[in-house]
Amino acid sequence: MIENSSLWVVSDVDGTLMDHSYDLTPAKETIKKLQKLFIPVILCTSKTAAEVKVIRKELNLTDPYIVENGAAIYGESIKKVNGEIILGKKYEILEEILNFISEEVNYKLIPLNKLTDKKATELTGLKGNSLNLMRDRHWSMPFLNPPSYLEEKINICCKKFKVDVFKGNRMSHLLSINSNKGKAINALKKYSNIQNIQIIGLGDSPNDLPLLLNSDIKIVIPGIDGPNLNLLDQLRDVEFTLASEPNGYGWKNEINKIINKLELI
Repeated sequence: MIENSSLWVVSDVDGTLMDHSYDLTPAKETIKKLQKLFIPVILCTSKTAAEVKVIRKELNLTDPYIVENGAAIYGESIKKVNGEIILGKKYEILEEILNFISEEVNYKLIPLNKLTDKKATELTGLKGNSLNLMRDRHWSMPFLNPPSYLEEKINICCKKFKVDVFKGNRMSHLLSINSNKGKAINALKKYSNIQNIQIIGLGDSPNDLPLLLNSDIKIVIPGIDGPNLNLLDQLRDVEFTLASEPNGYGWKNEINKIINKLELI
């Protein structure tokens, strides 16, 4: 569908399209409306490809999808490159780099995949096979959020190893400097070869900043306790819309407003 539309909805998933109980129900009818209008819905998430395949099936989506915080793009319609565009470094390389950074800052940074099932469930709410899908990671390295006093030291180390760290609401993500959600959006735009694509971007946390900055219409989705203040601070010099309701309810409200305007044109 991306080849047929110059307007794309590019959306984060956790905390944006759905709440942290993983309920997609609020957004389903709105996604059906977008499909009738031939507007692609491109999921852009820290989740793995294995996780997103399940979500795409539930939502009946066929558009390309961006995973692991922009480290890879997959989709049946990405035919020229065998269904994938890889921007990130391999997981094993990132794991080595995370260990080097741990040594330099004298603090053990713990990868999400090294947590016990119990601790991973406490952090993510995922159980059973859902944990296996979450751990099927190839191009990014999520790890437990470090103490805030270490963030500056970690960022200095990142420059040395040519990586970036993006902080989410529940964990941080180590990525190659060649990959983030914004770079993935631009790579997909370049691949599509469509001129003047307009991006409606939706996100809820600081790791969505590259997504929002590379969107024409920027929509911040708050959580139950309000918006992420760190994200709002980073967006203070740009125009954005703050949804009035949390998670999927805020998502559907803001997209419906845009759909209603389009139907009036």
